[in-house]
Amino acid sequence: MPAPFHLAIPVYDVALARTFYRDVLELPEGRSSEEWVDFDFFGHQLVIHFKPREETASTHHNEVDGKHVPVPHFGVVLGWDDFHAFAEALRAKNMAFAIEPYIRFKGLPGEQATMFFYDPCGNALEFKSFKDINQLFAK
Repeated sequence: MPAPFHLAIPVYDVALARTFYRDVLELPEGRSSEEWVDFDFFGHQLVIHFKPREETASTHHNEVDGKHVPVPHFGVVLGWDDFHAFAEALRAKNMAFAIEPYIRFKGLPGEQATMFFYDPCGNALEFKSFKDINQLFAK
């Protein structure tokens, strides 16, 4: 496994974001304070940090495979079966997907399963998977 990454993201409501990451995504919680919370994000360290909401904040989108992909976004690459089980668990919790789980670049190099959704503070997340992990950086 590669070295774990550390990612800190802004949230305007720590309690609301904490509930989402802990209860909806089912991430184990680590250390915390009133202004931040650590989570085990599939073996990586994700930290939500309080930041007041910016009234002018908006998300940009780029077209990828005919879909409007939110920018910025973050996530992880899961195993094929894990991705599909996670997608079904999110559907069972009535996740509002920005991009429903589907197969992107079908039949092309880098074919992958992918899905996008937002946390309650507007951070975009992408989860993806490759049947052949060797296609991760395929051209």
